[in-house]
Amino acid sequence: MVLTMIILQELNSYLAFSTSTSVIVDKSSDGDFLRIGFNISFPALSCEFASVDVSDVLGTNRLNITKTIRKFSIGPDLKPTGSEFHSGPAFHDIKHGDGDEYAGDGSVSLTARTFEKFTHQHPILVVNFYAPWCYWSNRLKPSWEKAAKIIRERYDPEIDGRILLAKVDCTEEGDLCKRNHIQGYPSIRIFRKGSDVRDDHGHHDHESYYGDRDTDSLVKTMETLVAPIPVEAQKLALEGKSDNGTDNAKRPAPLTGGCRIEGYVRVKKVPGNLVISAHSGAHSFDASQMNMSHVISHFSFGRMIAPKVMSDVKRLVPYLGGSHDRLNGRSFINHRDLGANVTIEHYLQIVKSEVITGRNHKLIEEYEYTAHSSLVQSLQIPVAKFHFELSPMQVLITENQKSFSHFITNVCAIIGGVFTVAGIVDSILHNTIRMMRKVELGKNF
Repeated sequence: MVLTMIILQELNSYLAFSTSTSVIVDKSSDGDFLRIGFNISFPALSCEFASVDVSDVLGTNRLNITKTIRKFSIGPDLKPTGSEFHSGPAFHDIKHGDGDEYAGDGSVSLTARTFEKFTHQHPILVVNFYAPWCYWSNRLKPSWEKAAKIIRERYDPEIDGRILLAKVDCTEEGDLCKRNHIQGYPSIRIFRKGSDVRDDHGHHDHESYYGDRDTDSLVKTMETLVAPIPVEAQKLALEGKSDNGTDNAKRPAPLTGGCRIEGYVRVKKVPGNLVISAHSGAHSFDASQMNMSHVISHFSFGRMIAPKVMSDVKRLVPYLGGSHDRLNGRSFINHRDLGANVTIEHYLQIVKSEVITGRNHKLIEEYEYTAHSSLVQSLQIPVAKFHFELSPMQVLITENQKSFSHFITNVCAIIGGVFTVAGIVDSILHNTIRMMRKVELGKNF
């Protein structure tokens, strides 16, 4: 029984996975670049302007990365409200009518009280949501007013009534602009359904215009919108019929003011920043109204690791994998306690870990990180910033391989030891018994 127990203990020791840990200079097999994967929801940042940027200490500066990024408009419950949001043409390519001069008011000024009235009256209502302090709004103003005047002369609202150009001052009508999810100025919206026709949620169907902003381009776009609508058959407009000639200049406007951003970027293995913010080369933003609160569903470095693989590794190395997704499930909300212009920063320090089996087979390669976050007031447009810094060292976990011959030698030693001890014990017992008998015989005499 004792021999069996000792041999079983030796067998368990032979089969057990034991490791040794060392710290060495990083010898990554994935080269000089590091993959950052993420899934982050911003309840108050519109996909219309959401931009993912990357920079580092070597001078890399990549703006508005889209190739590996997907965006979905989300509601207050953080659930998508529709299909993937696709970015349109680059804003910095927009043509402006800098030579246009017009001092009058060709467009109609709308308020919260009159807005619904005009959307009911006209099959097409095109609205310029602007801010008087905005550079881009002021640059658009003469072209917009001149285009509005031309359209009014061609399509008299009292006689024709198929289209009307209007404007809303977002510094005066803040609630109206918020209801239409206006975050950048100027924002041009095309409301297509007149009368009292609305969608299932009670909102007018509308689109955003991202085309050129000179007078000729604006007038041409308006003409294209009006073309399929007969004067006395406005029902075609209510059926959502439109011409495809301006599809590149307009897209469905966001139904909500939030955005979920998911995907990955590849960065150099040097200190750098991943920044998510509102960005446009042809719009202005009111920093005091920007809220960069966010909820992180996933944030990790390196290749994606299957849950089963990670579970198997944790059984072998229990302390591994506890920090490769440290930010997952965490919320960073600005409740306006700090006021406006609040940037949310995350400082991440990354260490690579590698597990090597006894046969030099790489079992897993993962990156773990620590995270320190803070809310900071800034004079610039608020952003969500992830500052990352990768350690030049890596943790190498190697299996301590045990040879079968060593196991056999130990078993033989145990067996030999047990028999040797048993022989010694037997000899001691035999001599003890003999001495006891002699003592008893001596007493009898």
